[in-house]
Amino acid sequence: MSQIDGDPGVKDFVEVRLPAAGAYLSVLRTATAGLAARLDFTLDEIEDLRIAVDEACAILLQQAVPGSVLSCEFRLVGDSLRVTVAAPTTDGRAPERDTFAWTVLSALAGEVESSVGADNTVTISLHKKRGGAPAPV
Repeated sequence: MSQIDGDPGVKDFVEVRLPAAGAYLSVLRTATAGLAARLDFTLDEIEDLRIAVDEACAILLQQAVPGSVLSCEFRLVGDSLRVTVAAPTTDGRAPERDTFAWTVLSALAGEVESSVGADNTVTISLHKKRGGAPAPV
């Protein structure tokens, strides 16, 4: 973990890159839990965030380019954790926001955003605050 130079609000930054395959998601779930615990999240908040990261990755893996890399960035900012997952996709479509999966993400993580890069890389960002009220479903 390292402090981000030039961004005083960010305590720590961690990036994990792994094959875009479901077999590796346990690595991200474990990293998520460890970093959320570092911020003194409750056990329920930690579990919610683990599930949200898993769900975001599952959404990306459905359309990921075979053999590509899934990247996950964790930013510890104050009393919150920002998690950004990204993968190159075959069609470059952002996740639909009116799906059950998106509703789960929003309920578990608080703030959820998505974007598509010029190279068809789809990114999903989650922002979970410690002690934050869950988002309305």
